[in-house]
Amino acid sequence: MGTSASTFSLGSERGDDGSFRRQTSTFREFVSDDGSTEFPVAAGRYHLYVARACPWAHRTLIGRALMGLEDAISVSYVAPIRDDRGWRFDDGAHVDSVNGWQYLSEAYRAADPGFDARVTVPVLWDRERGTIVNNESADILRMLSTVFAPLAAHPVALVPERLRSDIEDLNKLIYDNVNNAVYKAGFAGTQAIYEREVRTLFQSLDELDLRLADRRFLFGPEPLETDWRLFTTLVRFDAVYQIHFKCSIRKLSEYQFLWPYARDLYQWPGVAATVDFDEIRAHYYRTHPMINPSGLIAVLPAESFEEPAGRG
Repeated sequence: MGTSASTFSLGSERGDDGSFRRQTSTFREFVSDDGSTEFPVAAGRYHLYVARACPWAHRTLIGRALMGLEDAISVSYVAPIRDDRGWRFDDGAHVDSVNGWQYLSEAYRAADPGFDARVTVPVLWDRERGTIVNNESADILRMLSTVFAPLAAHPVALVPERLRSDIEDLNKLIYDNVNNAVYKAGFAGTQAIYEREVRTLFQSLDELDLRLADRRFLFGPEPLETDWRLFTTLVRFDAVYQIHFKCSIRKLSEYQFLWPYARDLYQWPGVAATVDFDEIRAHYYRTHPMINPSGLIAVLPAESFEEPAGRG
């Protein structure tokens, strides 16, 4: 497959030293169940804009599925291939069913006419007020499992109060050293920074592998918020990050515990349906021409997430 017309620029996210510095999320309002914010929880009021390809958006799709919030919160999917105006709807399988927009940037301009940063997914949209509530995946995932729980068909406790502090600490470590680390390696502008980020990433993966030696999930017998935040990176690892972002010290499938753990999560009820390897691969390999100028899409690795995990 040839090079697409898609473009991607790090812009202000490229540091002077060649490092990748992810922009901070702009919209950080919250839906509430106690009247403390301008966005009360209500079935049918909120809409998610997501990309199946994006690991940050994927978190929210998993949260929505785990909780059984499909009837309470609608969703629209952007196409995996961006053009020079960013995430778009292609009038095929990717349609904005709420506002009829062609580009997700239209949502950002509606919420803030002066917005000039990179347009990102996910976006939690308020149909009633016609504005963005939040575009930070961590916030949205937390809201889905807490304030939206009364609307859920089968709610699960992803952040038990007794573990909240430990979950927050491990979330931060995994964000810095795994979730964002693959991007810091892939978008590094110098050899030294690339090698530093890759070694930090694999040191953390090695530690997580050891943590899983004596437990099924990161905090015990049930998957919690941190597991799902880690999973969206792991499920993309061998198909994309190990090749495209040069995270090449080891493959996920070479880990004794992380690999069956990732399969265990993939096979958790409702989760496999949120994974689309075709869109994941199309997005990464055809959206970053400075990394992959040919636009060729790597074939899927031979290992299968369908293989029995053996961790029950």
